[in-house]
Order: sequence, then structure tokens, then C-alpha cells
Amino acid sequence: MDSPGTAGPPSSSAAGDAQQPVALAVAPPQPQPMPPPPQQLSRYESQKRRDWNTFLQYLRNHRPPLTLARCSGAHVIEFLKYLDQFGKTKVHASGCAHYGQPSPPAPCPCPLRQAWGSLDALIGRLRAAYEESGHAPESNPFAARAVRIYLREVRDGQAKARGIPYEKKKRKRTPALPAGAAGEGASSSSAAAAVPGRGEGGEQSGSGTTAASPLPSPTGAQAEGSSVAAAPSTSRV
Repeated sequence: MDSPGTAGPPSSSAAGDAQQPVALAVAPPQPQPMPPPPQQLSRYESQKRRDWNTFLQYLRNHRPPLTLARCSGAHVIEFLKYLDQFGKTKVHASGCAHYGQPSPPAPCPCPLRQAWGSLDALIGRLRAAYEESGHAPESNPFAARAVRIYLREVRDGQAKARGIPYEKKKRKRTPALPAGAAGEGASSSSAAAAVPGRGEGGEQSGSGTTAASPLPSPTGAQAEGSSVAAAPSTSRV
């Protein structure tokens, strides 16, 4: 039989296996969500940006070159006249046979112009773009009095030449009450303001509104009772 021997130190390989750290499972990186797309501009904002860039390009091509700081209402009017070459509205000259006719029967050599409504809307967008770009409203050339006068002249001239009168849009107003309803309202208000104590202080007005009275008016039975009770006293006298 083999004699039991003393237990020796553990082997180096076993000790190394026991001391090695256990590798943790690392999850793969999650993909980052895509940033939200930029908010799409409205049709008005897109058109305003295009108009502003067109005007700045016009200033750069101006001879001599013109800066925005030196731009005035006269330069804005020049820009509007420059745009007439791209217009699509027939504006008859005063000597044209179709002058003042809304539907001419035959074509004529009168030039095409920008419609007044298009120019008016364009100035509104450029006026807003000028202030949104950080400039003071007091120096806004698109709000100059000369520009307003020019637009008014274009409006009146095109209305006469095309035979289409300009009609300003009227604001909708609340319809007025009929005469009968107005009279009933007046009678009810006057009855409500009447001083109580008259013979008809508690009666209803024509509109059905009961006049306010601190004391209730006597009913028919009460009035009859008071007259009957008063009769014997009169006969006894």
C-alpha cells in the first residue's frame, strides 16, 4: 500500500486558471437615432426667401453697385419697374382700341406688366424680410411713402386700362338686429330700469323679460280681497 503523502502546493497552471478574470459579455453599440429632419418652410416663407435673394442679387448687379444700407424707396421703385419685363398681365395703353375693355376681342401689341396684386404682395414679403434680417424698421425702404404712392398709381392705372375696377375687400360685420328686436330690447331695458312702485311695476315687457322689483306686486285675488274688505267699513260709516 502506498502511504498517503502530504498534499503539495497547487500547480501553477491550476492557480493561473483560478486567478484569470471572467470576461463579461459586452453588448454591441446601439445605433443612434437619426436626428429629426429640419422643419419644412411654409410656402410663404419659401417665397419670401426667394424674393429676398432676388433683390440682393439685383443690388449686386446694379450699376453702380448698390448696398442695402444705401437703398431707398426710389431704388425699390426701380426694382419693381425692372420686374415688369417678366410680367404676364396685359395692360392696354391709353391709345389702344381695347383700352378699358375687360375682355378684348382681339390681341393687341400692348406690353405685359406685373399685376398690381403681385407687386403689392412682393413688397409685403420684402418689407418683412428686411426687418427679420436685423435692420431697423425706421430705415425700411420697402415701407417708404414713395413706394406706397407708386403702388397706388399702378393699381388705379391697371384698373382703368383693363376695365376692371378695384374693389377693396370689406370686413365682415355682425348683422344688425331687426327693428322689432331692437325695439323689444329697448323696452326690456327701460322696464328693467324703471322705478318699482308704479301700478305696472311687476308686469312683463314686450320681450318677455320680467322687470326687477324688490317688492312683489299684488295679485288679482289680493286686490279683490282688499276691495271687498274695504266695502263694509264704508257702509258702516
